[in-house]
Amino acid sequence: MLSVTGSAIAYRLFDVGYAIDLERALDLLAASAPERVRPVRGEGQALQISNPPITVWLGSELLVVDETAHDVELSARIFDFGVVSLRVRVRPTSACDWEQFTLFGRRLEHHPGITALVQVQLQQLCERMRPAIERPAVADVHEDYTVFRITHLTDESGTPLSAAALAALDVVPLLLNETRPLSAEARRELLPHRFTYYGDDLALLTWENALVVEPREEDTDLQYILEFANAQLLELRYYDSQLDAELPRLYDAIEAARARRSVFPGRRFAALLSRLQAQVADSTELVERVENALKVTDDVYLARVYSAALELFRGRAWRAGIDRKLAILRETYAMLNSEAQALRSETLEIAIVVLIVGELVMALLRG
Repeated sequence: MLSVTGSAIAYRLFDVGYAIDLERALDLLAASAPERVRPVRGEGQALQISNPPITVWLGSELLVVDETAHDVELSARIFDFGVVSLRVRVRPTSACDWEQFTLFGRRLEHHPGITALVQVQLQQLCERMRPAIERPAVADVHEDYTVFRITHLTDESGTPLSAAALAALDVVPLLLNETRPLSAEARRELLPHRFTYYGDDLALLTWENALVVEPREEDTDLQYILEFANAQLLELRYYDSQLDAELPRLYDAIEAARARRSVFPGRRFAALLSRLQAQVADSTELVERVENALKVTDDVYLARVYSAALELFRGRAWRAGIDRKLAILRETYAMLNSEAQALRSETLEIAIVVLIVGELVMALLRG
């Protein structure tokens, strides 16, 4: 029987504004001892973070799971591109084996009490740092992720499991929420992202959660990387949804502008062109800022985990979708601008003809 010491860390990520001034947020959150954290492992040097996020301690609360009260630790990580990640860390109340830890994790993954705690903390945190948030507004799109973090995993004799033994763990019920045995092919397809660095660690990634076995309590670099990737995913999803909503509104606005009567027809699209220009500039600027927030400079352990997380979260596909929609907006801008220029030229030609006819009429009247 395996003995497990670990916890479940539930991440709830929200877009709270266009951008956050982290230096100002540091001052506003000084009472919570905020700090700027970077990866500390040697492999972390392969990751360049232009503006490290702020980590804030938010205290502790009680969470009732199956009539048992658990102490939970609350904290947050704040990113300059407008994302706040709330973290709820829950530990089993007593020592447990692997099956008990699996059951504990499954009960926590979508526990409504976590959502209630997070909503209260999010509101309070946003109020505290509101002056540091540019265009504050909590978006409907959010991201959920759970990391099952294990610091000690030993066999019946108390010997820590090796990397090879860790690889043989039945993680399907915990990570995939499946109770029936999966085929070998399904396991390969659903759990392809498996990493180990030392002889006693393991990282397994899935779309909704991850298992991290790391004996050193203070080493949270993998969690840092996964949280960063989720924050970037949230922003890509958010701007993709913004552009999805913008396109139908744009088509309606074009029809309304064309139907509008104006003394100067070339000015019909002025407001619409300005709106399009601002939308494209905002979306392009923020998406570039999000993608450049963390750069991989070498193919070492943390960098490989980060790249795998982006692949798993389909970051490239989200970015490609945004680029296609931005291309539609740019093409629409060019079309409307050309149409406006044509209307101006037509109006100018009509004005010139009217002036010529007027001159001829005046000349005939004088004659």
